[in-house]
Amino acid sequence: MKLSARNQFQGTVTRITEGQAMAEVIVKVGSLEFVAAITDGSVKQMGLKVNDGVTVAVKATEVMIGK
Repeated sequence: MKLSARNQFQGTVTRITEGQAMAEVIVKVGSLEFVAAITDGSVKQMGLKVNDGVTVAVKATEVMIGK
């Protein structure tokens, strides 16, 4: 799969929390964890499971940090 996003990270799914319409997918990349909110349909269509290897792609126009 090729994507135009330049910020791509290889990681492992550590947790999937499914809801009525959306799912929260946690992906561990090194010592970091990425949290993605995707549709339950996408989880099922991709057959995502804990311990699956996946690519996290980050495409954002803005990154905010607060303290």
